[in-house]
Amino acid sequence: MNSKYIKLVASVVVILMFASCDKGFDELNTNPVRLTSVDPTFQLNDAIIASVPTYNNLTYETTIVRQMFTPFTGVGTGANLNQDNKSQTEQNWNRVYPNTMKELVDGIERNKEDPEMSNIVNMMRIWKSWAAIWATDTYGDVPFTEAGKGFLEGTSFPTYDTQESIYDNVLNELSNAVAALDPGKRIADQDIFYGGDIDQWKRLGNSLMLRAAMRLVKVDPGKAQNFAAQAINGGLMLTNADNAVVYHTPEYRNPVGTNLNGGQAPFYYMDREFVNYLKDRNDPRLTRIAVRYIGAQQEGDQIEANADRSFDAQVGIPQGFDVSDINPQAESEGLASLYDYSQLDRLRLGGPEAPSFLVTLSQTLLLKAEAIVRGWASGDAAAEYAAAIRANMEQFSDWPGDTDISTEEIDAYISANPLEAGKEIEQINGQYWISSLLNGPEAWANFRRSGFPVLEPNPYPGNDLNGEPFIRRLTYPDAEYTVNRANLEAAVARQGADNLSTRVWWDTQ
Repeated sequence: MNSKYIKLVASVVVILMFASCDKGFDELNTNPVRLTSVDPTFQLNDAIIASVPTYNNLTYETTIVRQMFTPFTGVGTGANLNQDNKSQTEQNWNRVYPNTMKELVDGIERNKEDPEMSNIVNMMRIWKSWAAIWATDTYGDVPFTEAGKGFLEGTSFPTYDTQESIYDNVLNELSNAVAALDPGKRIADQDIFYGGDIDQWKRLGNSLMLRAAMRLVKVDPGKAQNFAAQAINGGLMLTNADNAVVYHTPEYRNPVGTNLNGGQAPFYYMDREFVNYLKDRNDPRLTRIAVRYIGAQQEGDQIEANADRSFDAQVGIPQGFDVSDINPQAESEGLASLYDYSQLDRLRLGGPEAPSFLVTLSQTLLLKAEAIVRGWASGDAAAEYAAAIRANMEQFSDWPGDTDISTEEIDAYISANPLEAGKEIEQINGQYWISSLLNGPEAWANFRRSGFPVLEPNPYPGNDLNGEPFIRRLTYPDAEYTVNRANLEAAVARQGADNLSTRVWWDTQ
């Protein structure tokens, strides 16, 4: 064959090979398993899951409001001794910012210009408002307008917004997001709360608006009234199916339940004031909440063979003691040891797969009842109060184990504990205390804003409270002093010392 012809053919083959390679170059050099975009529904779900209370819920909030208590020190030191344990006070911060807020801000910013994504964006705005409430109620002034924008805008040192401005923003965000939800547009049918049901998201948004409005009863009653009325008129939660709840599975277990069934199993007990509050009202919820291991002298005795879940057997542990002096106290009460006090039942409400309730019908109806009592809404406060109690008792069916409360038990309790004239605010918020069991951040926030139930301060000698009877806020993380000190110190200069006694803006005397 002519050598020139051979060279020509070879040249054509090479050219065709390069052309072929170039044609498929992008596909050939793209990692087929690398994510180039994220479904915002996944981001919403991740943010919701990160919102579940964790171990510090036991260390601080539930102990502050006298629902649970540990006499043990070490990692569990916190409200039990009224001390500032930085390893635990930072936990809400570490849930809100690197997880919940980051995912929501990113999802909103990346999808806000896409009309097809408007519903998921507004769902994210609603849950971002929930996260902002959680953060600011815990710490006071916190990053909000610049939060979560480190990757998007390079804002590595976000300023701290005042709590007043955060609440203004949250109330307006909820109002606008609820109004913008549109059942005629694409829905996010995989969200773990409601599977994309727009009407349920509207009811959640309005119920959160009512919660946020009621936080302001002492500092701005006019604004509280206006937004409470708007929320109620817009439509609140209707049934327990509207509850914002995370149902845990073996793949993602309840963090509180995991701790209570792990290394912390023998350390946490039901507080005396909470147990006695239920006993004084013959409350059937007590036998679903608590268990007592009769005669237990050590943690190894806390076994099912010794378990007693009966009403009369329950004995709450008193505060004011630590592990060095609680046993003599227990023995003086006729108990075998501290291990003989009542605990949260680790097979039921304290189970590792027990659900986490974040916003409920019961809480919402109680706030509505209070708004009616205050003259901010029309309706029958006593009927709403009774419906709220019923909703919480019926909610017990969602917990594992034998936790159902019969209709007869519910009717008998409501009949024996009606709303009384002149005691409405106290009774309503006493029930809110019960309805928020295991949601420590919400129970604590409502206790501070309402002043109810009336509780005895923890009498433990020596504390970090500087004269306050109860912890009013948690302290900022040490890491913030390292990486964002100037903005943190500006917040401290506005609101007061970074300690457990400084009150947040809406928590006035």
